[in-house]
Amino acid sequence: MDAILWLAPFVFLLAGTVKGAIGIGLPTTVIAILSQFADPRLAVALGLMPIVFSNFWQTYREGEWRKTLARFWPFSVALGVTIFIFADIAADVSAATIIMATGVGVVIFAAANLIRRPPPLPARWEWPTQVAVGVAAGVMGGFTGLWAPPLVILLLSLRLDKTDFVRATGLLLLLGALPMLAGYAQSGLITAEVFLWSVAMILPTFLGFSVGERVRRRMADARFQKAVLLFFLLMGLNMIRRGLEG
Repeated sequence: MDAILWLAPFVFLLAGTVKGAIGIGLPTTVIAILSQFADPRLAVALGLMPIVFSNFWQTYREGEWRKTLARFWPFSVALGVTIFIFADIAADVSAATIIMATGVGVVIFAAANLIRRPPPLPARWEWPTQVAVGVAAGVMGGFTGLWAPPLVILLLSLRLDKTDFVRATGLLLLLGALPMLAGYAQSGLITAEVFLWSVAMILPTFLGFSVGERVRRRMADARFQKAVLLFFLLMGLNMIRRGLEG
């Protein structure tokens, strides 16, 4: 663990910048980079407290969380139950398998956002689709620490505007992080030492978040987002390669 602690603050600074600029991408950045140097479960554990606090802050800043929860509670329940169960199972899965699964998750996340617009979801299918996507996100999140890829695809298919998209991602990523934290604590994947280091990473995350908000105001969103997503895509493909070699 000591070998990556010098790198972690810079990674969380970058991850916070990405989060502030495009509203998502904090765990994807952290896990994609730190998993190149350490067990991906350690990368997930280090990111849990920054994920909780940054998404709480994003939810607070955007407001109207009750309205968002009223619409997305089926997804929230399915995600929370499933992610808690599979986070506990993750302790018994090989690192190579998790690296491979994480890489697949990162590639899906990047590809979904580069494509931008999946087919629209008819209103009559929204409730059952939320449950199905919540379960898929929970399985992926429990094993890899990434539950954003299925969530992003769902939100894009609902054609949410920018404000509603950022509001929904903040709340739903927060609601996934809490059972994830509980599952990691129960399985012993987050120790007292790792928890304290995770808390310490909140500061560089929020510094980056502030930078990212400035970047979002000064740069063309589409250009910045495309560059970030291409970076994620390359990192995800590299992780798939490592998983196959392992």
